[in-house]
Amino acid sequence: MSGIKIIHAPTDAEPFVIASKPSGMPSAPLFPDDRNSAFSEAAMEFPALYSVKGRKEIEHGLLHRIDGVTSGLLLIASSQDFYDELYALQEAGGFEKKYTCICRRIPENAASLGGFPERPAVSRNEFSLSSCFRFFGKGRKEVRPVTEKSGKFAQEKAGKGFYTTYAEIAGSDGDEVRIECRIKAGFRHQVRCHLGWAGFPIVNDPLYNFMCRNNPETPEIKFTADGLYFSFRGRSFKFEM
Repeated sequence: MSGIKIIHAPTDAEPFVIASKPSGMPSAPLFPDDRNSAFSEAAMEFPALYSVKGRKEIEHGLLHRIDGVTSGLLLIASSQDFYDELYALQEAGGFEKKYTCICRRIPENAASLGGFPERPAVSRNEFSLSSCFRFFGKGRKEVRPVTEKSGKFAQEKAGKGFYTTYAEIAGSDGDEVRIECRIKAGFRHQVRCHLGWAGFPIVNDPLYNFMCRNNPETPEIKFTADGLYFSFRGRSFKFEM
């Protein structure tokens, strides 16, 4: 596994790092002194990242995570002021992330996996998926959407947040469909789970594509976090892969 690639280095006027991480690497350290994470590699190159205090002490100025199996862009603050302003921007819905997903049309996917509410109708190339979430399965390693149509048990287990994934079918190649997704607030596995729920599971996804379950030799998931959009002190920033 290769290391991260620095897309943007911090400066006094732009105190943040944009790093592209490979699939298979955690975004954040899993324990103190863990060097096998995107944040750890970035901080070794830019030690100022260690000076920022974030929501979790071990994550410092990491403003969001992407799944370990996902490749793509991360935003890391190198100053406390930047972190505080961008954290508030995220809470207000002003920070946007874009994902490109290579999927398959499998209408029965959610029913085959189990634990999902009624499948949402998707009748056009642009659609949105909204829900709360609950943890699901052995070790709580998966999540499931929760809606007003979910059962009482699921609703009691759901978190309080409400999350929306905006999706656009951008093209197809044989039995593969390219879908571009945008989110402003994110929950664990949100995009992967929402697409699996809608009948468009991501190719090679071992959790939300029922055709890949229990396959220890599943190839790399076709899922990339390839866009970040935010504003800082009157300036708009746009980073894309």
